[in-house]
Amino acid sequence: MRHTSLESFIAQNAGALSMGPIAIVIVEDDVEVDTTLRHHLQSGFLQVLALMPDVFDLPRDLQETVHRIDFDTATIDAAQVAVNAVIDAAPGQWIYYCYNAEYFFFPFCETRSVTEMLAFHTEERRDAMLTYIVDLYADDLDRYPKAVSLDAAHLDRSGYYALARPDVLNHGHPKERQLDFFGGLRWRYEEHVPPARRKIDRISLFRAKRGLRLREDHTFSDEEYNTYACPWHHNITATICSFRTAKALKSNPGSKYEIDTFRWHNSAPFEWHSRQLLDLGLMEPGQWF
Repeated sequence: MRHTSLESFIAQNAGALSMGPIAIVIVEDDVEVDTTLRHHLQSGFLQVLALMPDVFDLPRDLQETVHRIDFDTATIDAAQVAVNAVIDAAPGQWIYYCYNAEYFFFPFCETRSVTEMLAFHTEERRDAMLTYIVDLYADDLDRYPKAVSLDAAHLDRSGYYALARPDVLNHGHPKERQLDFFGGLRWRYEEHVPPARRKIDRISLFRAKRGLRLREDHTFSDEEYNTYACPWHHNITATICSFRTAKALKSNPGSKYEIDTFRWHNSAPFEWHSRQLLDLGLMEPGQWF
């Protein structure tokens, strides 16, 4: 079903927003929109919201299975505006957000649904889940000039690291159980990426509550939501495998002609399976087996 604005969707679909988990897909261009939406439907999200410019079309099957919402995704704060609006409309529901050409993976996702994972995560008294943005890129940029190919997707198998996150309100001391994570294309081509956009961590999956706010840097107003684990043991983490950075680097004038290939000695074909991501240490199951 198509809606002319996010406001009208929220006003008319209180019932849908009371049944989570809810996935919000922010469509910035026409690259892999259908595969992104289908992937998240297959992952087990009960409601999938496709926020997209009105000039884009959807295949008929997706018109019947996702909530297509006309939305201006070109603004800098598009994700903030959209996510915060859904937070206000769906308190208590688990919400996930991503962009098109991004694909959510969690431990054992081939045989378990996102609702099963969230049931366990809730039992551990966690209201948010840390996700790492793992950059994907096509292996041959002559053949795939937009850097996007599902069949020839590659990722970096090393080069990831974390730094303490300073607390500006506490004399710069590190925040408890919070880290800034780096790696992938944003690390290898950092000269083309503004410092504020170099991190690869995002709290993409969380439980809405009244007063909660997503901030510009993909963190939340409740600091506990920004932690990678609870105080007593490690928790589940997940990944979002994303072509978004590769697309940007090959479309922005300042970097487009500087990059002939994204491949390097630590590139590996992406297997589209959670086992590879677990083996590379790009997510962990915590106590969930």
